[in-house]
Amino acid sequence: MKLEKHINILFKKISGNKKYTNLAIVISIGIMLLIGISIFFEGEESIKDINNINPKEKNKEIYEEDYSNEIEIKLKKILSEMKGVGDVEVMVTLLETVENIPATNTTKNKEVTKENDSEGGTRDVMREESTEQIVMNGNGGEMITIKEVKPEIKGVIIAAEGANDIRIKETIYNAVKTVLGISGNKVEVYVKK
Repeated sequence: MKLEKHINILFKKISGNKKYTNLAIVISIGIMLLIGISIFFEGEESIKDINNINPKEKNKEIYEEDYSNEIEIKLKKILSEMKGVGDVEVMVTLLETVENIPATNTTKNKEVTKENDSEGGTRDVMREESTEQIVMNGNGGEMITIKEVKPEIKGVIIAAEGANDIRIKETIYNAVKTVLGISGNKVEVYVKK
């Protein structure tokens, strides 16, 4: 209650005196300008950060590891279900990383100008200009991806209990080549101890 009373007294002093009213207006405008400027510069910094993001580098190690682990888990599961293979361990290495191709807004300008020189000759001057901007998703600031290119498999090693039988080893070898669509020189099958 005392606080309300003090605020009312202060409000009456400010509204009754032109000097205080003008001071309050100037302070209010200053605060609004500071807030507006900070929002502007914050937005500008986030745009710079977004433009500096290399989609190939963003979470590169985590995603690459997840992708190779996913392949390993699926291969291990299917190979262990095959007759005679037994317990299996799988290792997959990748040649590159996953590449995300961002959506972009591209603006192209083409301008052709005819110039006449003083001797009566003419020439066409063509000027082309192109700008590209990455499309971001709303307020979250995440890049919109239109395509994701999976990395090429560098090599696969399989260790299987049943690999001591040449027929089982050949079956594993062919299954891995087929499912991953890779050449035989990228696949090695060993006997698991």
